[in-house]
Formats: sequence, C-alpha cells, structure tokens
Amino acid sequence: MPINKTTDTHPTLSVAASALRAQQARMRIIAENIANADSTGQTPGADPYRGQIPVFEAAKIDGAMGVKLAAVRPDEAAFEMDYDPSHPAADANGYVKRSNVKSLIQSMDMRDAQRAYEANLNVIETTRSMEQKTLDLLKR
Repeated sequence: MPINKTTDTHPTLSVAASALRAQQARMRIIAENIANADSTGQTPGADPYRGQIPVFEAAKIDGAMGVKLAAVRPDEAAFEMDYDPSHPAADANGYVKRSNVKSLIQSMDMRDAQRAYEANLNVIETTRSMEQKTLDLLKR
C-alpha cells in the first residue's frame, strides 16, 4: 500500500491505530461496568448503575476501512432483584434492585478486548518491521 503523503503514515498503521483506540475505549467501558457491578439504588425503588455497551462503526481512515467508537448505549437487560429488607434501598416488599452487570461476562469481554488490542499492536509492530527491512534492502 502506498504511504499517505498528507500524514506520512502507512494506511495499515492508521487502521490498526484506530482499532487500538476502539479497544481501549471498550476496555474503559468494561472497567466502569465491573467497578459498578455491585451497585444498588440510593433510595427505595431507585435504579442502580445500568451497564453500558460500546457500539462501533466502520470509519474511512487513510483510504482504508478502520473502526471507531460510535456510541455508548445502556444495557437494557433487567435489573437483578434481591430480597434484603434491611437494605436502605429496599422497596416496600423488601426487594433491592441490583445492577444488571454480569461480572463474569464483563471479565470475558475484557479478555477479548485485551487480545484484540494485542493483535492490533502486533500488526503495527510487524508493519514497522517490514518497512524497516524494506529500507535496509534499498540501502544496499
């Protein structure tokens, strides 16, 4: 692929960098979800933390298709209900709303995001290595 004259970057590097930014945003959202997984409402019947879901879309980057974070949407899954009449947020029937975040699923998503991040980092490293080897061959 030709080098983009306006930014002096290889499109492969730009696409991989966009994927790194997307996975970084995904990991930040997942970390926030995990941090709030055990939350409850502050008052009786109040809603607790609602999990967030990252939404990605294709984006044109240096003539190639990359990815970007398009939106962060709330997870519409139902809240968990626990019977705990002594809790300050318990409703009239003694039930407390708990966050709809599933820590195990979030942990698996985090691992997936980490692997995707590492894969894109490898793309950048491999591309730079190939470019360096090409320059070394041209010097001879």
